[in-house]
Amino acid sequence: MQWLLAGAGAACLALGILLAVNGPGTSGLVPLVMSVVGCLAVGLLVLFGTVAFTHVHVCIDRDAVQVRCGHIGVPRRRIPMEDVSGAQVAPHISPRAWGGWGYRWRPEKGTAVVVRRGPGVVIDLGTGHRFTVTVDDAEGAVQAIRDLVRLRTRASGGGRGGV
Repeated sequence: MQWLLAGAGAACLALGILLAVNGPGTSGLVPLVMSVVGCLAVGLLVLFGTVAFTHVHVCIDRDAVQVRCGHIGVPRRRIPMEDVSGAQVAPHISPRAWGGWGYRWRPEKGTAVVVRRGPGVVIDLGTGHRFTVTVDDAEGAVQAIRDLVRLRTRASGGGRGGV
């Protein structure tokens, strides 16, 4: 479905360019400019909105959890590991619960990147906020985050507890 929407966005862009190249017709300049701007804006929004959220890439290392969306990696989010206090698996993330697909914010839930239904990772941030992302190997991602938080806690002499 996303590729169909991306095609519609590309068609709107092409129509906007075609209108701009062909110049004013009998309607006048103002309707032409409004049509061109409208077609280009709709085309870019639909194209970016669909291509940006076809998949998500999550990279976890000692410094941060990095989330990049789509083929061009935008939008992206970098969460420094010192801001992470824990993580857990969310077995059933639903776009409906977040208000749709994409990069979402809900006051009661925090921020999320939802590109599909299914399992995901909920990252607890030290500020009391949460960041949720749908991933293929949620258990592996949570384990990696917990291990890195545990290493950081031990290195800083913060005690023996786990996350």
